[in-house]
Amino acid sequence: MVKLAVIIQARMGSTRLPNKVLADIERKPMIWHHINRLNYSKYSPDIIIATTNLNQDKKILELAEQYNIKSFAGSSDDVLDRYYQTAKLYSVDIIIRITADCPLIDPKIFDQVVDLYLEGDCDYASNTRPPTYPDGLDVEGFSFYALEKSWKEAKLTSQREHVTNYITDTGEFKLKNLSYIENLSHLRWTVDEKEDLQFVREIYKYLYPKKKIFLMNDVLKLLEERPELIEINKKYIRNEGYLRSLKKDRIIK
Repeated sequence: MVKLAVIIQARMGSTRLPNKVLADIERKPMIWHHINRLNYSKYSPDIIIATTNLNQDKKILELAEQYNIKSFAGSSDDVLDRYYQTAKLYSVDIIIRITADCPLIDPKIFDQVVDLYLEGDCDYASNTRPPTYPDGLDVEGFSFYALEKSWKEAKLTSQREHVTNYITDTGEFKLKNLSYIENLSHLRWTVDEKEDLQFVREIYKYLYPKKKIFLMNDVLKLLEERPELIEINKKYIRNEGYLRSLKKDRIIK
């Protein structure tokens, strides 16, 4: 039987916002909300947290155990290897990649990307190539075959740090993309900076008491009613960390 699982990469050592995955949002750590929202997927996927083997990330392993979530601790720098070792350990055939800084992840959009992948005729499906959804609703699905080939052949530091770059940029794989009816990619719903966390806390403050699982359209409606919330973290650009890693790119020997 084909095994599908979500692998969430998470670490405590963010340079811009340390310990963000445990940041309090409505009296729960951010990663709890992340996991809770994925549990509303129609696929009820296995969830695995892939963290690092650094001492500071033992807290994430303890949290995974507390929530009865599978976990793996691997390389802090080679995230591609961490994903590969995680998928291999748990015999995952279809990997759905999510990062732990997306506490507004939408389970319905998640399902649509998985649906797109499962339709077949692709090695990789996402809603980011090109992005049309708000930053922070990113979902990627790919085969273990594509992951293993990347793991064996990726030589650039950016390809080892950003798990799917080899798959998406080399032209060796068949790709599919889920696009929204309008381009909302300028909206920033991810958490990398203190202002991002402030924004997300405001969203939860208004929506979470009323709806335990609110969706993208609920957030969009709130932003129409309270457009000043968009200004909180508007100054930051999408994929800033990735662009920074490209400037430092080098071949691994």
